[in-house]
Amino acid sequence: MDLNLTDKVAVVTGASKGIGLAIVRALSAEGARVVAGARTTDSLEGFERVTAMSVDLASKDGPARLVGRALAEHGRVDVLVNNVGAVRLRLQGFLGTSDEEFEWAMQMNFFAALRATRAAVTEMVKQSAGAIVNVASVNAFFQPDSGTIDYGAAKAALVNLSKSLSQELGPRGIRVNSVSPGPVSTELWLGKDGVAETVAKATGVDADTARKNVIASIGGFPTGRFTTPEEVASLVVFLASDRAGNVTGANYVVDGGLIKTL
Repeated sequence: MDLNLTDKVAVVTGASKGIGLAIVRALSAEGARVVAGARTTDSLEGFERVTAMSVDLASKDGPARLVGRALAEHGRVDVLVNNVGAVRLRLQGFLGTSDEEFEWAMQMNFFAALRATRAAVTEMVKQSAGAIVNVASVNAFFQPDSGTIDYGAAKAALVNLSKSLSQELGPRGIRVNSVSPGPVSTELWLGKDGVAETVAKATGVDADTARKNVIASIGGFPTGRFTTPEEVASLVVFLASDRAGNVTGANYVVDGGLIKTL
């Protein structure tokens, strides 16, 4: 299926690894011109049609500078993918999670997307066209414990923002959707200092056992495996394309069946 993304200009945040890197690869493969932002960009070098920019997306001006790079090089922004985000396990629960830790989660998972969106929408309204896809999380509405309480709150804010903007910007030709992955086979879950290793250290078991225990504690998933970054990327790129031209205000879950409710 041709997604009609050839020569479209896409900005991707948090683009150097995991889901973000998979999204960059998928957009590039569809012929888009991608401006990819992350703190480190070594993994982004050598890709055709990809401009890598080292930027601190948690800073107040970082997201706007990334969008500005796309405008300087290509003169327009057709697609924005807000992928940047981060989570730290809060093993001490709500009372052990400070205001500063909640603020950190909001800066990384909400305000970076908010600022990038503001910068991109300023240009998209001039074109009367654009597509924004926000990478949220099932933690936005599925919160089995307090281990990710600040992360879940920030992602819930992002899903809410997506819905609100879809209503305001739809009449101006701009679509806004979100994608909520469950556990994905990235460093966040499986890497050094990831969820599995952090829980393993706290509970005195090995990382593989910790991973299985965490998945069991949240109900497991029928497919029996983690989602891959490429599977999330495929959904994001479809939503960014004209093939999803009348899809807006939606939140798509890709979680292997983790969420059991309607």
